[in-house]
Amino acid sequence: MRIAFVTTNLRGGGAEKSVLRVAADLHSRGHLVHVVLLENIADHAVPDGIVLHSLTAAGEAASKGWFGRRISAWRLRRLFEALERFDAIVSTLPHCDEVVALAGLEPAWFRIANTLSVEIDLLRRASARKAKRRLLRYQRIYDGRNLVAVSDGVARDLRETLGLSRANVVRIYNAIDAAAVRRLAAEPEPDLPREPYLIHVGRFVPQKRHDLLLDALRRASLSHRLVLLTNPAPALERLIAEKGLAARVTVAGFRRNPFPWIAKADLLVLSSDHEGMPNVLLEALACGTRVASTDCPSGPREVMQRELARFLAPCGDADALAKAMRAALLAPRPQAEDVLARFAPEIALSGYEALPHQWRALA
Repeated sequence: MRIAFVTTNLRGGGAEKSVLRVAADLHSRGHLVHVVLLENIADHAVPDGIVLHSLTAAGEAASKGWFGRRISAWRLRRLFEALERFDAIVSTLPHCDEVVALAGLEPAWFRIANTLSVEIDLLRRASARKAKRRLLRYQRIYDGRNLVAVSDGVARDLRETLGLSRANVVRIYNAIDAAAVRRLAAEPEPDLPREPYLIHVGRFVPQKRHDLLLDALRRASLSHRLVLLTNPAPALERLIAEKGLAARVTVAGFRRNPFPWIAKADLLVLSSDHEGMPNVLLEALACGTRVASTDCPSGPREVMQRELARFLAPCGDADALAKAMRAALLAPRPQAEDVLARFAPEIALSGYEALPHQWRALA
């Protein structure tokens, strides 16, 4: 199979990391895999054997405005016209998806990695007009298209809440290679804290709710340090200081290998208002690390079932999240092989290998 993955860039987000992981695994199964970047900006290394293309020079950002999207689409169309036809083209993240749609690439799949209706609802709090425009934009891009949803919750959101009645939606969970995560977790890491600590992994963006996380830390009355694996930002430093937690929080930056940090933590906390399928929960379970999370749409409840469901808290509730954190810390380290089996690479890769047979000419 010839398959191409298209994304805006390879900054340090979970969606980008998932794309590279799937690309590498498909290559290892004998498929020819290309990765196409709209802009040549990367925090993640591209695995060996993957054919990489970029539409800009190294470090050069692409314009995200109306005209810039059309320039990117023109460049993208020219690139694919020069390449052999692919059995599947998989785009991820809304800006890139819009560019791919404008380019008219086929057979294109749009991988939806977030619960889009929650994003629209949050935007509505600030401006009903902007929320309406965002909904119409997503309906324009995605209705009548072939979509890959990364969780059952995302699939339901697309069909029911966004009303994409003409879309062909296929659910493929993100793959987690638990053995590979454990190998990486065993690598030496000299910068680890010596004292007990909690960890949060995620960019400093509103969706991740660092404010809620800090409030929960204060209310949990724990002696642990909190480590944030995110790049430093003045606004984040101000937020930590305003909460009176400067002495208890370490902003450790982006790490290409976060797993030694996750494995040595007493607890990983997810505080998001919305996700698609948060890989970090699965990665923590693979490391044997306890987890506590907001019960956000979507993904956490699909991972944290049975006894792990005790450590879910309603979104936006710092007291409830603090209670879940305390309860999780009192529990034994998790043995979650049954959970991880549902997200095994073989299952996800079989889903991608089946895409050429499931694509429909809809638009």
